[in-house]
Amino acid sequence: MIRTRTELKKVLKLERELYLGTLKQRLELILVKDKDWLIYRFQKALRLSEYHYNNRHFFLHKLLYIIYRRKKNVLGNKLGIEIWENSFGPGLRIWHAGAIVVNGYSKIGAYCQLRGDNCIGINGKNPGAPIIGDNVIIGNGAKIIGDIYIQDDSVIGAGAVVVKSTMVKGDVLVGVPARSIK
Repeated sequence: MIRTRTELKKVLKLERELYLGTLKQRLELILVKDKDWLIYRFQKALRLSEYHYNNRHFFLHKLLYIIYRRKKNVLGNKLGIEIWENSFGPGLRIWHAGAIVVNGYSKIGAYCQLRGDNCIGINGKNPGAPIIGDNVIIGNGAKIIGDIYIQDDSVIGAGAVVVKSTMVKGDVLVGVPARSIK
């Protein structure tokens, strides 16, 4: 949760470097409106929205929260990304836009990677949402559903549907329903 301006600057700098690299690379991405530039703009709006949401007890932050949430939602609708504030730790990397849905009650750690067409949400039977550790790579088309926990450094294969918790650090999950292969 980003509460201070210092934390906000640190997270934005980290994620700008993940997406945009050097100044020369950044200028090229901006000029050609590359997907990394567009995803970074979404993510920057997400982080600014988080910061103002977490400080919304002040009127100015409440107003800025509405402005940045709207910007995040407009960009998210264009890119096909739906992520709520305070869901991800710092270092989120989205590789491909389109059909990414993350439940607002999900908690995902630092340096998570989403490969696109992902769903992280509830199962419809109970309100519990997934809790995912740090450094988790979620493959293209993977779904993580229900009140489950995924350990740090895990890899979820493309197209996997995870419905059970894994307590093994560095686990590799594949298949429907997902099972460990490590």
